[in-house]
Amino acid sequence: MTSAASRDGYGSALLEMADDERVVVLEADLGKSTKSCLFRAEYPERSFSMGIAEQNMMLVAAGMASTGKIPFASTFAIFTERGFEQVRNGIARPNLVVHLCGSHGGIHTGTDGSSAQSIEDLAIYRTLPNMTVMHPCDDLSTKSLTKSLLNHQRPSYTRTARNKTKRIYTEEQAASLEIGKFSIVREGSDVAILACGVMVAEAIDAAEFLANQGVDATVVDVHTLKPFDHGCLKSIAEKCGAIVTAEDHSIIGGLGGAVSESLASNHPTPLERVGVKDEFGMSGQPAELMKHYGLTVSDIVDAAKRAISRRTA
Repeated sequence: MTSAASRDGYGSALLEMADDERVVVLEADLGKSTKSCLFRAEYPERSFSMGIAEQNMMLVAAGMASTGKIPFASTFAIFTERGFEQVRNGIARPNLVVHLCGSHGGIHTGTDGSSAQSIEDLAIYRTLPNMTVMHPCDDLSTKSLTKSLLNHQRPSYTRTARNKTKRIYTEEQAASLEIGKFSIVREGSDVAILACGVMVAEAIDAAEFLANQGVDATVVDVHTLKPFDHGCLKSIAEKCGAIVTAEDHSIIGGLGGAVSESLASNHPTPLERVGVKDEFGMSGQPAELMKHYGLTVSDIVDAAKRAISRRTA
C-alpha cells in the first residue's frame, strides 16, 4: 500500500497551479515543512517569505487578494491561530479570496508536544462566515482539492499532516472530489463512520474489522467540514441509523461538532464521537498518542458498537 503525507499533496498542487500567474505563495519561515518550498524553488519571484510573522502574513495575503492575486499562505496549523484576528477581520469579513494551509495539525504530529499540536483549528475556522474548511486524508486528495481552490470564490483553510499515511484514492478518484461534497469510500447499512484527515485510514480498517464480525459499515471521507454536506448526511443517517465520527481533533467544534449540529437539525440519530476529549496533547510517538487519546481502530470499532446499540428498532 502506497503511503504519503497530505502536506506533500499541497506542495504538488502549488506547482501544478503555477501556470496561472495570479497564484502567489506566502510562507512564515516553515516552507520546508509545509512544502511550499517546492513552489519557491521554481518561482522565487512569486514567493514571499514573511519570517516568523504570521499576523503580517495574513494581511499581506489579504492585500494581494484585493489586487486580483490568488494567495496561498501556509504555516503550522497552531501558528495560523496567531493570525486569527487578521483572518477574521482582514480576510473572512471582507470575503477576500486567500487560501490558508495549516500543516502539522492534530495529535498525530507526535513529539512536537502540546504547544504545537493544534486540536482546535478546524473548530476555530468553522466559526468564521465565508470560510471554507477542509481536512483531506491523503496526498492525492489534498492535491486535487487544493487545485480546486484556484477558482473558489471564498477564502479557505486547509489542514494537512506531516506524517505519512496510506493512500486512500487513486489519481482518477481524487480528481472527482468536490469541495463541499462527502466522499463515500465504502458502502454499508449497519453503521456509518464519518472521518477526516489521518482518521480516514483508521476508519477503513475499523470497517474491515467490523465486517469480520458481521457488521456492515459505511465509511465517509468528510474532507470538507464547511460548507457541510447536510443532504448526504441525512441520507446516510436514514440508511444506517447509527453514526460514528473519527477525527484527530477535539470532539468539540470539529467534525463531531459539525455532524452533531447537522443531525440535530435534520435527522436525530445515535452518534458516538471519537476524538480528543477536551484536553491538550503531549509529546510522544504518533502511535502511542493515538492509543492514549483513544484514536485507534479499536476505539472506532467500540464506538460503532455503542452507536448500533442505541439505534431504535
